[in-house]
Amino acid sequence: MSETVAVPAQMAATAAAGEASSAGPVVSATDLTRRYGEGDTAVDALRGVSLDVPKGQLTAVMGPSGSGKSTLMHILAGLDKPTSGEVAIDGTAISKLNDSDLTKLRRRHIGFIFQFFNLLPMLTAEENILLPLSIAGAKPDRPWVDELLDRIGLADRRTHRPAELSGGQQQRVAIGRALVSKPTIVFADEPTGNLDSTTSGEILEVMRSSVDSYGQTTVMVTHDARAAAIADRILFLDDGLIVKELGRSDAHEVISVLEDIAAR
Repeated sequence: MSETVAVPAQMAATAAAGEASSAGPVVSATDLTRRYGEGDTAVDALRGVSLDVPKGQLTAVMGPSGSGKSTLMHILAGLDKPTSGEVAIDGTAISKLNDSDLTKLRRRHIGFIFQFFNLLPMLTAEENILLPLSIAGAKPDRPWVDELLDRIGLADRRTHRPAELSGGQQQRVAIGRALVSKPTIVFADEPTGNLDSTTSGEILEVMRSSVDSYGQTTVMVTHDARAAAIADRILFLDDGLIVKELGRSDAHEVISVLEDIAAR
């Protein structure tokens, strides 16, 4: 297993300041629907979903294939637009933003972790991590970058390119890239879906530590009951609706709920 992730003092202070300044949910959604196509061929991916994402918690979203969980994450992150309903990020209703302002909001508030890493092969691990800052024209906070590289276990791999890294190390780079700008919320799309069991466990430890130590609000879409078991809250979708919610649960409880949903 990986080493225990310690608390970066700078990030903890930032999280504490954010806690004091924001009493409401980090992300809220109201009556979201999403329809693809028209007429007889229309598909309703979401059919009226409302939720709040509390600050400083890890929320897992689960459900069978086609349940709407990826659509929900994309809409919450401002990557897709609902057919109806509203999403607010840090109190800003995103439907009212033009494309330029929405891009700026995503850069300021959102980090992403993808199943297939999405690293640029010509850049080093450190350069990939710094990419969001480079795109935004922001100057890196060198002490924080050094601290982050150390805490995600890449201090001795910072000059390696993706082809020189294992799958787990590449996902650590992706986690570092999501955290480097100290976003309001991180969205993780199947973060262990392309990893073996041992490496998945190490990545889940890093993600859980980012919540516990940094206060990093996170929403994770996953098929993996072990992954969902690290969450503070688990939402289960089926046929475009939230049909069940659990608090902190073990993998057996998660699997039982998924079996009940499949049996409907």
